[in-house]
Amino acid sequence: MSGAPSDFLRIARVLKSYGTEGEILAGFRETGVEDLNLEEPVFIIFDGLPVPFFIESLKEKGTSKALLHLTGVHDLTDAEELVGRDIFARKDSLLGTGEDDDLSAEDLIGWTIQDKDGHTIGEITDFEPIPGNPCLYVTHEGQTVMIPLHEDFIIDLDEDSMVLCLDLPEGLI
Repeated sequence: MSGAPSDFLRIARVLKSYGTEGEILAGFRETGVEDLNLEEPVFIIFDGLPVPFFIESLKEKGTSKALLHLTGVHDLTDAEELVGRDIFARKDSLLGTGEDDDLSAEDLIGWTIQDKDGHTIGEITDFEPIPGNPCLYVTHEGQTVMIPLHEDFIIDLDEDSMVLCLDLPEGLI
């Protein structure tokens, strides 16, 4: 892994520079773009050490590529220095990873959603894999609503009783 620590996962490779403002085209293989937590840094190895970069902007290109603008990469020269290098993330910073790895969003269909006070919001009827913003379709008071499936909203997940407890922002439903 080119000197990356064991708690890191290779998520992409810089394929080429893009434009003159420092954007790069990255190819994702090991993980999807939707698994990136944009609040956490990604890392590129320089001289055997992982150097952190925050993703300032991300534009998906197809199913496995994205245009990225990283902090500190301001021009074509900076971007060219990254071409051919692997991009890493801490394993625990990726969305969709952790103790519930075996459970996918599609597996939540049929589950009940409760709010933080234990009140039933509704039943999950479908899943929409919107890149960077996966959403659940939920039957709520006779209507179908879309609720973003974001890790910050999840309070608890009980596989035995098939209940997903969420702390949703006021006015979302």
